[in-house]
Amino acid sequence: MLNRFHYLAISLGLSLLSSCQTTSAPSTNTPPVITNEPIAVNEAIAQVTEDSYRTYVTALASDNMEGRKPFTAGEKKTLAYLEAQAKALGLEPGNGASYLQEVPMVEITSAPAQTMTVKGKKSMTLKGLEEYVIWARRPEENVSIKDSELVFAGFGIVAPEYKWNDYAGLNVKDKVVVVLVSDPGFYSSDTTFFKGRTMTYYGRWTYKLEEAARQGAKGCLIVHATEPAGYGFKVVQNNWNTSKFYLDPKGKDAYRCAMEGWITTPVAEKLFAAAGKNFGTELQRAAKPGFKGNALGLTVSTSLKAKVRYDKSYNFIAKISGSKRPEEAIVYSAHWDHLGIGKKNEQNDSIYNGAADNASGTAGLLAVAKAFQAQGQKPDRTVVFLSVTAEEQGLLGSQFYAENPTFAKEKTVANLNMDMLNPYGTTKDIVLIGMGQSELEEFLSEEAQKAGRYIARDPNPEAGLYYRSDHFNFAKMGIPALFTGMGIDHLQLGKGEGKKLLDNFTANIYHKPNDEVNAAFKTEGATADLQLLYQVGKRLAFSNQWPQWKAGSEFKAVRDGYMNK
Repeated sequence: MLNRFHYLAISLGLSLLSSCQTTSAPSTNTPPVITNEPIAVNEAIAQVTEDSYRTYVTALASDNMEGRKPFTAGEKKTLAYLEAQAKALGLEPGNGASYLQEVPMVEITSAPAQTMTVKGKKSMTLKGLEEYVIWARRPEENVSIKDSELVFAGFGIVAPEYKWNDYAGLNVKDKVVVVLVSDPGFYSSDTTFFKGRTMTYYGRWTYKLEEAARQGAKGCLIVHATEPAGYGFKVVQNNWNTSKFYLDPKGKDAYRCAMEGWITTPVAEKLFAAAGKNFGTELQRAAKPGFKGNALGLTVSTSLKAKVRYDKSYNFIAKISGSKRPEEAIVYSAHWDHLGIGKKNEQNDSIYNGAADNASGTAGLLAVAKAFQAQGQKPDRTVVFLSVTAEEQGLLGSQFYAENPTFAKEKTVANLNMDMLNPYGTTKDIVLIGMGQSELEEFLSEEAQKAGRYIARDPNPEAGLYYRSDHFNFAKMGIPALFTGMGIDHLQLGKGEGKKLLDNFTANIYHKPNDEVNAAFKTEGATADLQLLYQVGKRLAFSNQWPQWKAGSEFKAVRDGYMNK
């Protein structure tokens, strides 16, 4: 996962279901038709098996794969393994005659200045790392911010569906904007205001940087606060003086801020005091309708040096072509990359195997593909198995695919994403991330009920986990996307012990060398989860159903915009 832990899993489904198979065109206003008619396939063998999943995850998480980091020998080994297994399963290449999709990227290694100078009626010098963290965003070797005006833009949000525009009346061209983390709903007791404490897409820090760039800002500084961000400032400090990967912008006109970064809340308090304002009061003002941003009467100066390196990585794409409507696709996705070889742990292990994150999801793609092939009947629609690169660097592989798809967004029915499957045993519950987003949730709920399981709400909706894995790039394009998390209601041990297992994974295994296939790594829970994903995908693949976004989803208008033309 990308600089954070999120719960992941889907769940067990045993019955084979389908819908009425008519040829009506998709409609964004028609709910999915669900029937209990069985598919005429060999149900005895068309299932995800624990043996196949264990074989794939063990190979992908082995030391031989060297932690599967892009631009390394580990990438080449991983892609070679995926291609060999796809051919063995009889899967077709998913990108013309190739299984690979080239993803051009740029690596920018920033060396920011140790200080940032603020001038106004009251001037001050801020300390790098301690009080702010910044990095270069454009592929330029030298970035200079010289006496740039500071402008407060509230939460930095432009959301027409909420009738909200923090940039209305503001000129931020070539200036540095200061914005708040999360969204206004976090500070309201009204659950209908944005989504209350459940974070929307507009609360994500990545969105705020993108919007600042669209507004023409030269820099963007986000005010950090632990509770709405979902992590402490120490996590932000990990970005100091490090490298970041981006999609290669060469030949494109995409504008990006020259400088991006964070400041602490105490720094924000000092800045607003220097501007003759109270930060707490301004935060409250920004969280209410009718907010108007304003210049702070301060300027900021700092600089960054950057090393720029261009390279390329690859997405892996395989498919099973549909027999009736091959132009329509259901996309299973998972990221193959992890962290490579790094700092040794106490056991002198330096290989970050990434068994759960995300050899599990990539192995799941192969295991689900094997189940589809075993049923002995081609699906009506094409089923795509997409394993993307550079998730750990910012969901880059899935972003590139979403912008350069092998199936048009108008013909992509749904995305089912697999990221960090359950490594500690079967659970009764299924944590649904982003509850209330799409009708795929009903598909999942029905299959879970048939299996004697149940859906649990995301216990931390304000963290915005729905916007933090590869399915998010499909959602941004308007494609309904399903994302679920690891449960805690352990089948044998119960909720208390199940939560301890999840907490132990988070604290002691996630993003560490001991995320590997060992005696403690269980495969039966992930297999059960994969069986459910298989069932949901098959239900779509053997039908004419077009699941829709629900009212209130920030992605509904995108889908409606091009499907209703």
